[in-house]
Amino acid sequence: MKVYKALVAALGALAILAGLLPGEAAAAETLKFGTLAPKQSVWGSVFQVWEKAVAKKSDGKLVLTFDYNAQQGDEGVMVGKMKAGQLDGAAVTAVGLSKYYKPVVAMQMPGLMTDWGKVDAGLRVKGAAFNKGLQDAGARNLGWGFVGLARVFTKGDKTISTPNDLKNRKPYMWRDDIISPAFYSVVGATPVKLNVPEVLPNLKTGAIDTVVSPALAVEQLQWSGQLNNVSNQVTGAAIGAIIMNNKRLEGLPGDLRTIMIDTGSIAAKALTDKIKAEDQAAYDRLKGKWKGFDVDKAAFERVFKSTRERLKQTEFQSDGDLVSSLEKAAGL
Repeated sequence: MKVYKALVAALGALAILAGLLPGEAAAAETLKFGTLAPKQSVWGSVFQVWEKAVAKKSDGKLVLTFDYNAQQGDEGVMVGKMKAGQLDGAAVTAVGLSKYYKPVVAMQMPGLMTDWGKVDAGLRVKGAAFNKGLQDAGARNLGWGFVGLARVFTKGDKTISTPNDLKNRKPYMWRDDIISPAFYSVVGATPVKLNVPEVLPNLKTGAIDTVVSPALAVEQLQWSGQLNNVSNQVTGAAIGAIIMNNKRLEGLPGDLRTIMIDTGSIAAKALTDKIKAEDQAAYDRLKGKWKGFDVDKAAFERVFKSTRERLKQTEFQSDGDLVSSLEKAAGL
């Protein structure tokens, strides 16, 4: 709540300092953004404040609207629409960012960024290169935004202890992810490939029974009603960003472009701070009513390391020291 109020105050202050008053009706630039997040989610609450702040600061000359709950499709579809000029921007995870610049998703390699300090360290080392890669590919990063720290969630009476146990489960894997295939290949398990909107119905039918995700996402996307166990260990971090079609941004009048850049940065920072607290609170809530379980950390670390080595030789082979640099930043 404090971070949310800080966002309102910060964005409102920008408008006040600019001496803005409600404007008369006039032709406005309209920007359409997409997100997988529900409107009533933690992410949605921040985006709605941002929408109002943009309208106020621009004196009604700039209108920002979000399509929530995957109305514009999964992240791969949203990025495709951005590239085609059919969508101006989106709030996406690293999976979506990788559709513009693949190395960004390396931040989500398993066993790597297992706390927020490591995430911050990784972005200090590679954040500038990621931003340049995104911009060169056509997307301006208005600000990093996090999803949460990932854990293993399961459905049913049995949990998992070792990576080998996943062979007897039906784990969900995001269809567009390039990290998970390497992990499950090392394990020898067969994941069920789905897009995010497909997860809930497949949990209900039992087509999947294992999810690796931040606790906050599990709650906000309503997956928690179909799960009942959560691991005590963090497997990695789910990061993201608020991005905008670079040509669309550069095509805005200078004052409106500045408004988008300034308020976008403030919104992303507020969202990041809020998510860190809310994700931990979501985990505490779920652990309080569910069965928390431990895994064989050494066994998982061996598989995580093998997965990163495989990715280093395959998906990130052309990116030099990317994997090693991120491992060093994470203290591995």
